[in-house]
Amino acid sequence: MDQDYERRLLRQINHQNLPCVSATCSPVSVKSGDRFIPTRAGSNWSINFHYANENCRSPNQNHKAKDASADSSKDTVAYAALLRNELLGAGIETVPDPHTDDRRHAVLSQDSHSLFRVTRLCDLSVDGDSVTSVCWNERGSLVAVGTHKGYVQIWDAAGGRKLTSLEGHSARVGALAWNGEQLSSGSRDRVILQRDVRTPPSAERRLQGHRQEVCGLKWSPDHQHLASGGNDNKLLVWNSSSLLPVQQYSDHLAAVKAIAWSPHQHGLLASGGGTADRCLRFWNTLTGQALQSTDTGSQVCNLAWSKHANELVSTHGYSQNQILVWKYPSLTQVAKLTGHSYRVLYLAVSPDGEAIVTGAGDETLRFWNVFSKTRCTKESKSVLNLFTRIR
Repeated sequence: MDQDYERRLLRQINHQNLPCVSATCSPVSVKSGDRFIPTRAGSNWSINFHYANENCRSPNQNHKAKDASADSSKDTVAYAALLRNELLGAGIETVPDPHTDDRRHAVLSQDSHSLFRVTRLCDLSVDGDSVTSVCWNERGSLVAVGTHKGYVQIWDAAGGRKLTSLEGHSARVGALAWNGEQLSSGSRDRVILQRDVRTPPSAERRLQGHRQEVCGLKWSPDHQHLASGGNDNKLLVWNSSSLLPVQQYSDHLAAVKAIAWSPHQHGLLASGGGTADRCLRFWNTLTGQALQSTDTGSQVCNLAWSKHANELVSTHGYSQNQILVWKYPSLTQVAKLTGHSYRVLYLAVSPDGEAIVTGAGDETLRFWNVFSKTRCTKESKSVLNLFTRIR
């Protein structure tokens, strides 16, 4: 990063409106390289940027990349990955396309102050409660918040107001999944509640099949089947009408928190097991057959498929705390990303399917550009191209 660009970036950041999630704010600090780290007093929260790949460029673009300004353009891609991410979507008014020619100015111009705004949506500590799960609806206008006391709150993120608070669970709500206007919630009370947010709270479906806490929920892309994982080591599949599971998979030897439906192959479901299992397993829910599995070497915490390629990303806990990118169906490991020092419990994919954000017990959020819409046929040998080092 050249010095003039860094000075401009610092001036730009210092003028942003960044409400903190705690009572006091500490100055923003910037480290050299690929990291932009805002800090807050009394905590170790940080936001880190890491490049996992780089999009293909035309010959003309490659020629431009030799200019000194190309360094700042690469930084802009990282910031854009943050800005597009669904976890910060509520505070973003305008999101530029980072692949356009004016992507540098989109972040650095004086008209883009709102792009760096972070908004505190709610604080449950005043009620002696805490957030145990969050989930955006498909349109990104509503966010569901599960709490330690068993409530499910529905918030209008744009308006910053709570629409409703749903009761029904008697213990913490650790898993949420939207299906259109319906919301599924899984709890430590072993019950899955299915509710339409447009109807009175009394209208609900109670799905009871797990013998321990429900810790994973995902609806299939066609909105017809719900997969649930539990601390009882079971993976269950429910349809949209039955009150009993239509399929049950018992091959995992530990809790099943990581669940992901393939957007490329109808009925293909992936799941990951906890510390005593460590396996990534694939299932054909159309036939009920187990397909293939691989031992990842670590507790599997989350799974997500790429929207553009037959690949998926997994995050892990004990003992490697790594992030892995897999090619399916060969299950070859095409990327291994390290940096978190504790288990990577949280994962979200950006709406364009290119970037992910991970959260871990080390109190950091890290943004990674792991998937691309187009595949490069020839990798750059530049030392600035971090993609060549991990893939």
